[in-house]
Amino acid sequence: NKKKINFSIAIDGSSASGKTTASKYLSKKFKFRLLSSGKLYRYIALKILENNYKYSKNFIKSESKKITLKKLKNKRLYSPQVTKLSSIIAKKKYIRKCLKEFQINFVKKNKKVIIEGRDIASKILPNADLKLFFICSPTEKAKRRFKEYIKEKRKITLKEVKKSLKKRDYSDKNRKESPLLFVKGAVLVDTTNLTLKQMEAKLKKLVQEAIQKKYGNL
Repeated sequence: NKKKINFSIAIDGSSASGKTTASKYLSKKFKFRLLSSGKLYRYIALKILENNYKYSKNFIKSESKKITLKKLKNKRLYSPQVTKLSSIIAKKKYIRKCLKEFQINFVKKNKKVIIEGRDIASKILPNADLKLFFICSPTEKAKRRFKEYIKEKRKITLKEVKKSLKKRDYSDKNRKESPLLFVKGAVLVDTTNLTLKQMEAKLKKLVQEAIQKKYGNL
């Protein structure tokens, strides 16, 4: 009889570092509920745009209470306007506070969770059972993101992608509110030279070892 396990994984990293791919893989492999915190900011950005740039604290608060995982699957969350606005609002303290509540409740409701983002181990899940921090070289990141854009038939050059990722990384690491940080006790995962299969094998081992450390042999 399998023990009921309570286990949380915090995944942080910059854009195109492989953290989203990794989160999806682990969620499927180990049957964890997954929340991508970036989608929360995208959702609020979309609501602001739909309501003529309404930014009031009450509006943000009531919208953040209406978020569901289903609503976070909306394709419109990835429009260029939403993308641009979401990185602007991510710097606002009161918006981060409202969305932190949603994330904390998500953890309380689910026994096995993964949250991925940029301030998960530092702010949202400081007591996570496993903290992973993803990095990747700027050149490799740009290539990956460029491939995604080509698939989506977006008109953009590799040079432009590299420039925009560099700008985003700088903003993430240097913003006043919840900057991207490598916290003590996190495991560094450098995906620069890893194939997908290699990354999956490495992650599987890390999670299995962490669960074993907490619960012994299940």
